[in-house]
Parts: sequence; C-alpha cells; structure tokens
Amino acid sequence: MSGAEAEVAVLIVGGGPVGLTARALLARWGVSTLLVEKHAELSPFPRSRLVNVRSMEIFRQLGLADRVTAAAFAPEYGRVRFRDTLCDEDFATAAMVGIDAPVPESPVIGVLTSQDRLEPTLLAAADGDAPLRFGVELIDLAERPDGVVAVLLDRRSGEETRVRARYVIGADGANSTVRERLAIATTGPGAMGDFTTVVFDADLGRWSARQPAGVYFTAHGSFGPVHPEGGWLWFGPTPGDGADTDWSGLVTRALGAGSGSGAGAGVRADVRRVQHWVMNAFVAERLRHGRILLAGDAAHAIPPIGGLGMNTGIADVHNLCWKLAGVLRGWAGPGLLDTYATEREPVAHRTLRQAVANAQLMVQVLERRRDQLRSGAPAQGRSELPWSERYFAQLGLVLGTAYRSAAVLDGDGTRPAPSERGTDTDTGTEADTDYVPTPEPGHRLPHLWLADGRSTLDACGEWFTLLTPDPAHWERQAAAPWPVRIETLPAEHADRCGLGPHGALLIRPDGHIGARWRDPSPRGSTLRHTVTAITGSTPS
Repeated sequence: MSGAEAEVAVLIVGGGPVGLTARALLARWGVSTLLVEKHAELSPFPRSRLVNVRSMEIFRQLGLADRVTAAAFAPEYGRVRFRDTLCDEDFATAAMVGIDAPVPESPVIGVLTSQDRLEPTLLAAADGDAPLRFGVELIDLAERPDGVVAVLLDRRSGEETRVRARYVIGADGANSTVRERLAIATTGPGAMGDFTTVVFDADLGRWSARQPAGVYFTAHGSFGPVHPEGGWLWFGPTPGDGADTDWSGLVTRALGAGSGSGAGAGVRADVRRVQHWVMNAFVAERLRHGRILLAGDAAHAIPPIGGLGMNTGIADVHNLCWKLAGVLRGWAGPGLLDTYATEREPVAHRTLRQAVANAQLMVQVLERRRDQLRSGAPAQGRSELPWSERYFAQLGLVLGTAYRSAAVLDGDGTRPAPSERGTDTDTGTEADTDYVPTPEPGHRLPHLWLADGRSTLDACGEWFTLLTPDPAHWERQAAAPWPVRIETLPAEHADRCGLGPHGALLIRPDGHIGARWRDPSPRGSTLRHTVTAITGSTPS
C-alpha cells in the first residue's frame, strides 16, 4: 500500500449515470471530487434506456440536454407495443408520456437512449479538476471525526492506495460494496429472478419501421432497438441451462422466425453481447451513515419496467449535491445533510411500489392476451390495457414529488415543516397518475415561461432563486453569504403562484420550492432568516 494519503472533498464510488451526474453537479459547485469505478471502462452495454422529463430538466441545467437528445431516438420511439411475436401486429400499445411528445408541464422532452450513449456525455460534463479512475475498486472504508478514509485497489497493478475524503457518495450499484461495508440492510421483495440481455443484429425493419417503439413486449421476451443507426436487444428470464444456451437460436425462435416459414422466415439473430443480471427490488434501510451517503441502485434497486431506476438515482444526487456543496463551502450546516434521507427515502419506496406494479401490469396484459386467444378470439383482435394512456401511470411520480423536511418551510416562510411528515410524497393518488403543477413549498417549481423566453426552471442553478414580481423590494434584503439570485416573475404568473404584489417564491438549487411569501411582512430580515432555516446555518 502506498504511504501517502490523497485528499479530496468528495469521493464518488461508482461510474454509472448516477455517479457521473454527481461528479458533473459537484464540478459546477467547484467541489473537488475523485470518482472510482471498478470496471475498466464505461459500460459498453445498453442497460438503462429511458431518460425521463425530470432527468432531462436536470441535464438541461447542466447544459447537456441537447447532446443527450442528439444521440437518442426520435420521439416516435417513445411507445411500448405488445405483440405475440415481434413479427406479428400489435394487440395493445401505449405511449410513454413525456417521451413520445412534449408535455406542457416541462420545457423539455424526455428521450429514449442507451446507457452506452449517455455515459460519455456525462463523463465529458466535468473537466480535468474532477479526476476519474477506471479499474479501481473500493475495498474498505472507515469513518473518522473529520472525514472518511477509503482503501482503493487498482485491479490492474494490484496496488492499494488510501484516500481521505470529507464525504463519500456510494453510487456503486445494487451490489454496493459501500452499503455492504456499512452493514446497511435492505427492505422489499429482494431478488425477483435471473434475467439475460442479448444484444444482436438482425434485419427487423419490416416489423418495426412502420410502428417504432422503445420496447416490444412479447410472450417470448422483450425486444427493443439499441441505437438509432441499428442493433437490437432481447431480454427475458435466464434459462436454467443459461451457461450452455444457444443464444442466437433462442432469440431467433423468440422472434417467431425459427420455424422456416411464415412472416419471420429467413431472419436470424447475430449475437454481439450477452449479459446476465438479477432483477432486484429493494430500498436500503438507511441512505446515510455519517459522512457516507447512498444514491442510485446502492440506495434503491428498482425493477426496470417503466424506466424509473436510473432516473430516480439522478434525482437523488440532484437533491444531494447542492447540500454537500453548501456544507463544504460553509454556507450550510452539517444538519442539512439529514434532509437528504428524509426527502429521498419516501420517493424510493413509492417508486419501488410503482415499478413492481408496472411489472404486474405487463404480466396482466400478456395473461389477458393468452385468455383472449384461448377463447377463440381473432388473432388480430385488440386487448384493452389495464392502465390509463399515461404510460404505466407515473407522470405524477416523475414531476409531482414533494419534499417535507427541515429544508422546506410551510406557510409564508415562517414555520419549518415537521420532519415526521416525510413519510410519503404528497403527489395525490397512490397510482401517481396525474401531475398537477402547484406552487406549494416542497414541490418542484412549476414550469412557466419568463419574459426573456427562459423557463422558470432555467432560473435555477448553483444558487437559490427568488422569483418575485417586485425585485426592488427584495434586493434591499442582503442574503450573503448564501448564493441567491433574484428573478422577475411576470405579474400573470404571480397570480397563478398565489403571490401578492410583493410576494416571492424561494427556489432551492434542486428546483424545489423552499418557501413562499404571498405578501411578506415588513421585517427586513425575512429572506436571511428563511435561508438560514433552510440551510441549517448560523447567520453572520
């Protein structure tokens, strides 16, 4: 083991989309990081494939949305289709809301893309001041009063090094070493089965070009296009003899093309890659252990049906990184980090419930189809979907999350919301079907267009934003040492947000409303007291 200890503000363990997003966010705050990833390179595999509206809003904040979109599929691929085999016609279909077309509640549209296209964009988002070491594995960590000492193993050279970090983000996946070292248990269904993804080439245009989709669910596994320029994937339960499986033959038969006759005659899958994986479903019992915080799959493993897992992890670090930056830069107290778990744990549990429900809904569609065919119904007959046209009923979950913690003030910015209210997200019905924009504290700031053509969401960044129809009133209130910007809110939007002529919304750096004043009191320290309460800092 090398003698000298390297020092860094934040050690990020895990180089997937969540860890890379955390690195990019912290770089914007000027926080020094080191990211270590045990694999030798970025993922060459097209795993997580849906970037939802909320994640695209975060990437827009990072200046990455256009680049992510440029490498993604066209919006018409934002749809799921159900077929008996890929070669058959649809018997049911549904849109991915916010992916297939813009929604008025956001300035962006989500995209269907592959993780192997997303990760290089995220990697390039942070400069050379944010080093990344591939092929380096965390093997031990110990918390000290002033930081965390991590032991890292270079898997190529065998050399061990020590790094002292003020804080550690564990974003190292469902089989997290960080979580294991901390002996943090998990709750939930756990492992839901062994699955395999096969990437292959085949000429399938005659069954997909006219009716594009991100996913085609069939009774013989699911199919999806990999990249706009070509390639396909199949995923399904791993056969009992997975090690000896003829994957080309299995996928070819699943296509409905293996019989030598019929619609799929002559088509064969040319296999490129095979990956085995476990479908996990759990939430960690704790997201924080002192100076060590879990995010992404390390904190919550979400089944992939509905595309919620990666996006939930991206929202995790968007919530966390501004809090870490505030503590490290001295304008927030350490207690602000307590609100990370208070705010994100309920989201993780609710998302897990929705993802499990999504999987059950998918099974229901296939079971209804089998019943339909057994009853002698025409093969080309349609099946009624057991959910609304809002793709797997989740738009409210994606945009409607509300936080209840000490970092949100209720009423007119006067009373901290009690932390015990953070037992669930305040998003309406259990199905999270609908999203209704609201200016209530704790909710994501509604998207409204400002006079200069920007969205209200574009006013958020590495600062607190005060949106008000009367900037002059608030400019008299010094907010130093906190980063605060004042933006003019058009009068028509002020009415929609329930603000009087001198009212204001205080927006946290993660785009959630921290406080609202319909009509502020004449006290000149209103803003200072509020930001002090939200950040848990000691006013100077």
